[in-house]
Formats: sequence, structure tokens, C-alpha cells
Amino acid sequence: MDQGKQVLMQEEELQRTISRMAHEIVERNGGVENLALIGIRSRGAHLVRRIARKIEEWNGIAPPVGVIDITPYRDDVERGEQAQELPAREVRVSVDEKTVILVDDVIYRGRTIRAALDLVGHLGKPKRILVAILVDRGERELPIKADIVGKNVHVAGSERVNVLLQESDGVDQVTVTKNQPGIH
Repeated sequence: MDQGKQVLMQEEELQRTISRMAHEIVERNGGVENLALIGIRSRGAHLVRRIARKIEEWNGIAPPVGVIDITPYRDDVERGEQAQELPAREVRVSVDEKTVILVDDVIYRGRTIRAALDLVGHLGKPKRILVAILVDRGERELPIKADIVGKNVHVAGSERVNVLLQESDGVDQVTVTKNQPGIH
């Protein structure tokens, strides 16, 4: 094992956590009716699809799933040409009068969720919005909290929480590593 790497979750625990989050989403919504799941690119996109599959397994109905790219809506990165060229959304789902569940892998400062809320506001008028996060590491800069949390962890500001998923990384695992200079 890498000396600077601590494993927080292995594949089995990650799968159980995703299942629990899917159950909580359905419970909080009182069923699957008028539900829209939106994953925040990139790992939130994989997580939202897994959550939707779990919901479909249990309820026989797949909630609509969308994936958004919040890059153009971020307030903490420079707005270069590349960011302006990226689409604000990859897959559009109707959010009007729905309970929208924003899904992402890690919440830290709250800026990604703030940007996602702005984007959802441009998509329509949801009945309500809930935030589902696989890992909450605390220490917000903005008054934003997750409604559904897979795991709460406390790590130093000099550390990074890494969510590795089979779809993008070839493994299901959550780790903590020392931050490398220039990476946030």
C-alpha cells in the first residue's frame, strides 16, 4: 500500500453505501414519482446511473437521469476559452415540478453544488432540490449542506479525497492522499 494513501472504502462498502443512498432518495421523495436524478460530471455521472439502477431494481421504474457539466457556472476557476466551449449540460431531463436530486462524489467547499444549483435554475423550476453526496469531507466555504450523505470523513486541508469508480478508474474505492501542489 502507498504510504501516503489511506483507503476509506473498498468495493463492497461502496456498493452498500450507494444502495443505502438510493433507498434514502426514494424514502425522502415518498416514492419514485416526480423524481429527477442529475449527476454532476464526472464521477457524479457514474454515481447517478448506479443509484438509478438500484432504484429501478427495487421499484421497477427507472427515474429520469441527467448529467450536467457545471464548469461554466463555477465562480472559483478562471473563465478561459475552454470553459466557455463546454456544454452546460450533457443530458437534459425535465426538472419542472420535480424533486431534483443532485448527485456528486465529494462535497468540500460547496462551490460545485452552488454552481449546480445555478444551472438547475436555468433548466426549469423544480419543486425542490436535494443534494446526495457519496463523501462529505466538511469545511464549507459556502452555507451548503448535503441532504443525503454516504460517508462523512474528516481529513486535513492538505489531503484529498479520491473517489475511484469502475467506469472511469477500473476500480471501486475511496482513498485519502496528500494533496499535490497545484491540485485542489
